[in-house]
Amino acid sequence: MEKKKSSIAAFVLLLVLVLAGTWYREHDGARDGLELTASGIAENVRNAREGQEDVSKQLRGLEIPYLLDKENNQIVEHMGYTLSYNEEMRIPNWVAYELLDSELYGDFDRREEFKPDPSVRGRQAYDSDYRGSGWDRGHMAPSGDMKWSSQVQKECFYLTNICPQNHNLNSGVWNDLEKQVRYEARYYKRIWVVCGPVVGRNLYGTIGDNQVVIPDGFFKALLARRKNGNYVSIGFYFPNESGTQALSEYAMSVDDLEDLVGMDLFYNLDDRVQDDVEAVFNPSDWKIR
Repeated sequence: MEKKKSSIAAFVLLLVLVLAGTWYREHDGARDGLELTASGIAENVRNAREGQEDVSKQLRGLEIPYLLDKENNQIVEHMGYTLSYNEEMRIPNWVAYELLDSELYGDFDRREEFKPDPSVRGRQAYDSDYRGSGWDRGHMAPSGDMKWSSQVQKECFYLTNICPQNHNLNSGVWNDLEKQVRYEARYYKRIWVVCGPVVGRNLYGTIGDNQVVIPDGFFKALLARRKNGNYVSIGFYFPNESGTQALSEYAMSVDDLEDLVGMDLFYNLDDRVQDDVEAVFNPSDWKIR
């Protein structure tokens, strides 16, 4: 009888342990589910934040073009602008930057110290290549847009931001467009700019001991966003010669400009937006005459 009672007691104890284990597993599983749910929510929050950061990065990168020919394409990021350097030609493929209204009121003056770019690998132009050549040291990202910091003012005089340019073009309509860009930045508060040389048939050869290629012409493209969120764009092409016509005579759609320069400009825009924005231009959006 005592043995039977002991067996029953052992069975009851075993049953209690089994039931307790089942209860624990069920509730612990529920707790794990809650933890997984919380983890999922946290991951979703992180993804949302990363998505917002990606959008911000994309917004800041709207000025960066896509070079169809990727050879001789050394990307260099400076504080005020980004460039693609072509070592073979000793000039940039393109120079791009975002210009804010708040950056137009700096008081850091021109440095006039043209130097090789310390961030670039390989052979570069030197100031001596330009001396006595008859060609100006033509800025792509102009000094007037880089007055908000002593560093960016210094960096815009790196020779990777410079091309041999006709003097009358440099001091004429090219300079007029630089001033117009600053006017547009005040109006739109933010503007994306990409510009650079167009070598074409290399009509003018090279200058200096380092054989710096003289471009056949220059391009510049502008992108801005209206208060209603819609984008507007415009492109310009200037032969590397004295220019006396009004800016509107050099203007074109970004689509047409892309055919000239062999790049996908403003390619970070959503494709549907890009197709609409780049297909047409309206000088009145830019107060271009």
